[in-house]
Amino acid sequence: MPDPTATPPRVLAVVVTFQRRALLERLLDTLEATPGLAGVLVVDNASTDGTGEWLAARPQGDVPVRHRTLATNRGGAGGFHDGLAWALEEGADLVWLMDDDGLPQPGCLATLLEHRDDLDFWGPAVVDEADPDRLVFPIRLPGGTRVVHRTAEVEAAARATGGLVPDAVIPFNGVLVTRALVERIGLVREEFFIWGDDHEYRLRAERAGARLATVAAARVHHPSVGDLGSPMAFGRTTYNHSPSDLKAYCMARNNLVNLRTYRGRPHALAFVAKTLWFYTLTRRDPARLRLMLGGMRDGLRGDFTRHTRFLA
Repeated sequence: MPDPTATPPRVLAVVVTFQRRALLERLLDTLEATPGLAGVLVVDNASTDGTGEWLAARPQGDVPVRHRTLATNRGGAGGFHDGLAWALEEGADLVWLMDDDGLPQPGCLATLLEHRDDLDFWGPAVVDEADPDRLVFPIRLPGGTRVVHRTAEVEAAARATGGLVPDAVIPFNGVLVTRALVERIGLVREEFFIWGDDHEYRLRAERAGARLATVAAARVHHPSVGDLGSPMAFGRTTYNHSPSDLKAYCMARNNLVNLRTYRGRPHALAFVAKTLWFYTLTRRDPARLRLMLGGMRDGLRGDFTRHTRFLA
């Protein structure tokens, strides 16, 4: 527990947004009413839905909200890269990272801050706003292969560890990161654009010996994303298939880079084999298979520019 006599940390929220003004509006209303928050920094990824104009005209509340609109859409990775750097420039001790579609529940930040002396990179349980008993992003429990999908399971797992699920965190959905950790491991890999940038940052933090955890009592509500993963190999595993060519390409490129960098050649080769199986046997699609293999090739070559051909 933190020392109650110590000076409170300067906490700045970084919100990355793109074409979701309505969701951003409700989030900012919530953040402005959050005790312990020193300010909000909004990074707008060149939205064309009036987000920038609305932010510029929006009256200020008790928690100051500032924004920067990027010249081009640089994806979540570019947005969080710039947002983290901006927060450090503004003297943040802790940075609260989130997309525009999350909604921290009352007391979320205060509950997270109870662990500020013990952790470096930690966050809430991210639950379905239509069914708060269900996790939007399942959590793999430490020390095994068990994955939990319900908030009650997270709470049960955390009872023996002071309300924490250690070594498990869902990045960029209401997570706190310390200034010291950012200075140690650097910023988000902006060239990833989308998909895998958050996972890479968590893996980099793990490699640096950071203390990670999910705080079971803290909550962020989030729209449902459905069941993650399409069944394959006779139901023994799943594959992250997306109908979006942009998301599929970035997933193939970035995931292979992450696996090769942090898990080694066998895991990278297993991902290639899994992709071949899925688009040859499970859901035959030669065109999509070529796209995925092209993304993997670009990742191995260090070419992080070709996703731009999928941008409108």
